[in-house]
Amino acid sequence: MKNYLSLIKFSHTIFALPFALVGYFLGVIHTNAFDGKILLLVLLCMIFARSAAMAFNRYIDRDIDKANARTASREIPAGVVSSQNALVFVLINSILLIVTTYFINPICFYLSPIALLITLGYSYTKRFTSLCHFVLGLGLALAPVGAYLAVTASFHIVPILYGMVVLFWVAGFDIIYALQDTDFDKEQELYSVPTRFGKKSALGISKFLHLGVASILLLTSYLVFTELNGMDYIHWIGTFAFLVLLAYQHSLVSPNDLSKVNLAFFTTNGVASVIFGSFFILDYFL
Repeated sequence: MKNYLSLIKFSHTIFALPFALVGYFLGVIHTNAFDGKILLLVLLCMIFARSAAMAFNRYIDRDIDKANARTASREIPAGVVSSQNALVFVLINSILLIVTTYFINPICFYLSPIALLITLGYSYTKRFTSLCHFVLGLGLALAPVGAYLAVTASFHIVPILYGMVVLFWVAGFDIIYALQDTDFDKEQELYSVPTRFGKKSALGISKFLHLGVASILLLTSYLVFTELNGMDYIHWIGTFAFLVLLAYQHSLVSPNDLSKVNLAFFTTNGVASVIFGSFFILDYFL
């Protein structure tokens, strides 16, 4: 179990999980009905979808990871988890995701194959497009929208805007993460924003995307504050904390110093997501 949790980097679920909870509580606000069963099913969907996506990424990239000194110690190239078992793990989680959505509502069930197509399909994208970071962002952006759909069985502009926040936020910090492999990716003819535009321009693109995140998040928080009954000022604290940490991560990385990429990528973004989600949910309960 420990090896499989390491394979899928289970701790990184923290990036999108708070936004899924935000989507769920938005649905609760609009329906005025808290359903613990739906909440549990939403959490299971998050776990199954991300487990399938991460394991599939490791399976598809096993030869690339083996050739890259930075990733050669990952579970499949290191022989800790066999590629066949990893693929079986992907299939099991994919089936569990679809089955779980069946018990939520018809629209989630019918859309679940599309969600899988996006999250699994990301693993192929760096072989043919520098937009791969945005496909990854799109996969995680499904979290708030899907959670809202689970509660209401309908779409709404606010969870869609939160999905856009996640899309550009994830794409921006994934570009920062990709800086580590710029030279290797060029040798392997893999695509990314850093390999196409260079490290300095890639950081500029990441900053631009995160400026877009700030704009959309401020707009969405304003809509939540003015249009949703029961929401007060508390979620604004989470909004501003998220934006401060978003800016902070860019102070940690430069084209000539990538020593703090992991701090910028994992710690800062994880903390930002948890703080934002926590203050949103706290605002709802208070």
